[in-house]
Amino acid sequence: MKLHKFLLTISSVTLISLLYVHQQTEIVRLAYVGEKKTVVFQELLDKNSILRYNIGRSVSLVQLGSKISGSANYEMPGTYRLVKLVPSRAVSRAGAGTREKGSFLARFFSVKTQAEAKTLNP
Repeated sequence: MKLHKFLLTISSVTLISLLYVHQQTEIVRLAYVGEKKTVVFQELLDKNSILRYNIGRSVSLVQLGSKISGSANYEMPGTYRLVKLVPSRAVSRAGAGTREKGSFLARFFSVKTQAEAKTLNP
């Protein structure tokens, strides 16, 4: 009976050890798979960035200007200008004296002022 108990204990410990080793090898295998997917993901992100850069460069104003205009005298502006929209006071005063006829909704949704653009940096 002691031999039977000894063999049962040895086989139980062996089975538990085999299951533990299998679990550890699966963890390592899945770590390698995850690392491989991360590398593929990074490569796809790099390709995406390169494609976005190429698209952005291809549709820039300078590139489009050179493709649209065949003449050599076409020139893109070198600087950008900021504009500030300020309602004109002359237009709002002129419109204040006149009454528009129409329904309440037409007067409520109508535009009475006109915006004019003025550059901030001359």
